Amino acid sequence: MNDDIMYEALIKKDASFDGIFFAGIKTTGIFCRPTCTARKPKKENTIFFKTSKDAILHGYRPCKVCTPLNKPGETPEWIQNILREMDDNPAAKLKDFHLRSKGVEPNKLRRWFKKNHGITFHSYQRMLRINNAFKQIQNGEKIISAALDSGYESLSGFNDSFKMILGTSPLNSKDKKVINVMRIETPLGPMFAGATDEGICLFEFTDRKMLETELKTLSRLLSASIIQGSNSQLINLKQQIDEYFKGNRKIFNLPLITPGSQFQNIVWNELQKIPYGTTRSYKTQAASVKRPEAVRAVANANGQNRIAIIIPCHRVIGEDGHLTGYGGGLWRKKWLLDFEKENLSKLN
Repeated sequence: MNDDIMYEALIKKDASFDGIFFAGIKTTGIFCRPTCTARKPKKENTIFFKTSKDAILHGYRPCKVCTPLNKPGETPEWIQNILREMDDNPAAKLKDFHLRSKGVEPNKLRRWFKKNHGITFHSYQRMLRINNAFKQIQNGEKIISAALDSGYESLSGFNDSFKMILGTSPLNSKDKKVINVMRIETPLGPMFAGATDEGICLFEFTDRKMLETELKTLSRLLSASIIQGSNSQLINLKQQIDEYFKGNRKIFNLPLITPGSQFQNIVWNELQKIPYGTTRSYKTQAASVKRPEAVRAVANANGQNRIAIIIPCHRVIGEDGHLTGYGGGLWRKKWLLDFEKENLSKLN
């Protein structure tokens, strides 16, 4: 990493460098993310910092355009307020006039949901209501009561929505399995977490290219519908991942669901044995699963891991010490390894 590489990344607004460095603009006294959309400075007017703290200590102010002090992909406070209101009352139907009364522009809200969840705000609300009703029915509630409690005035409308989202009618949903998914923010950007009532089956960065394929594969392998919403497993995951990023946890205590081949599961189980703050080569990893000739197969199994950080595939590196192969991007792999090494003594 040198000034030429970082300046080129700044000019190209290269998102793969977000979190790796910050750029201080000498002529304005502000500092920015590599992805900032503001007008780019000349190279001689740019200075680079490893952290936002370094930039501030050198007298630079955070840019108001790219907000470098926020987490990447952080949910704005005004949207967090809307999300909290829906969590408190899943049956609520927030119409445009309700949103405007709260000072929220509906079109702006819709664009955010489409970008960050891949669905409309209307669909998100409907999924929360159906998820709430599904859990009530699973717990023995009558269908009509679940429908009314979830904000539906018509039983036929409730049945149609329920079947469209879960692929089955409320009457036949007792044996239906659901994978709840929710967005969790981290210092490395937002991640999607997925879990059934039995355990965690997904934890991936939202910009992971294979994410959509992974969701479809999980739905097929677990014979489950995917629906926005939370459950007890996701609540536990969020708590433990927050503790991890605060430097207070190095071992996760979460039930995991990892559908895959016998070989893949052997590799994924072995990954969880790599101690926090340490690394292992692919060659060593292959030897540890008693398949020393299968280095490439082990690397492929690592790449198929759907539960990032918790199953720590980031701790496996090249034989020569170089960082290779990480679905969340090599900059995240480097960040995680540096973070764990720095916190190792604190946790011991």
